[in-house]
Amino acid sequence: MRRLLARFLLPLTLGTVDGLLNALTLTAGSLVGGGSRVTYGLAFRVGGAALVTAAFSVFVAEYAEGRANLVRASRELNLTARGHLATTRLGRIAATRSLAATAVACAASFLGAAVPLLVGAALPDVSWIVVVLGVLALAAFGGLLGRLFAGRVAVWTVAMGIGGVAIAWIGVWLDIA
Repeated sequence: MRRLLARFLLPLTLGTVDGLLNALTLTAGSLVGGGSRVTYGLAFRVGGAALVTAAFSVFVAEYAEGRANLVRASRELNLTARGHLATTRLGRIAATRSLAATAVACAASFLGAAVPLLVGAALPDVSWIVVVLGVLALAAFGGLLGRLFAGRVAVWTVAMGIGGVAIAWIGVWLDIA
């Protein structure tokens, strides 16, 4: 389990944080400002948008890193063709690993965006709860990361919570949805 977590920690973290930030940015303005109600459709649309952005950014980043490592290894081994390793089975493995990381990030991003909004849809009279849940989820995730990295849990928790408040404020200011 540790090996699996170590392999997918980056896409899991990116996806979760991306999803929560998408939910806060896209909906905070209407939820806090105008008091609009969250619908299940909105939750799935925002979750879908978060999933698509995570898919694109994580796949591109993971695949570029994998290919860059193979090109660098080719150069260090003094292979005659530039990037030779990237065109071999190792290049296909890099693509497969990128797809796996993308799948993890997509699921985490969708859930990070959709879950707080689904709670808001289930509790239509207190739609502002979405913003509170988003900020609390970011703070809790920060504490978890602090614990995983043997860091100062309180610092990670407070920093992620402040980041969530800042993003929610930006979402209120932008008033997108």
